[in-house]
Amino acid sequence: ERKQVAQQEAERARFLVDKAIQDKRSIIIKAQGEAKSAELIGKAIQDNPGFVELRRIDAAKDVSTIISRSANRAFLSSDGLMLGLVAPNASPA
Repeated sequence: ERKQVAQQEAERARFLVDKAIQDKRSIIIKAQGEAKSAELIGKAIQDNPGFVELRRIDAAKDVSTIISRSANRAFLSSDGLMLGLVAPNASPA
């Protein structure tokens, strides 16, 4: 019986080591992906300044979708949402 318990504990220890190795690999792969993503976004911003505006519009679309699905009704100005929908040189109406 002691031998069986020792085998189970050894098996459990191997499992924990394997899980730790997999977690480590997962963290490394995720970090590499995030670094590559940041690099690509930086390059896109350099190559095309309109990329930032596109991301801002996407964020505004996401916010409006979330708000529209809410049972509560809220009236917010575009300035309050910091969406910058008014051109910098234009005066608000």
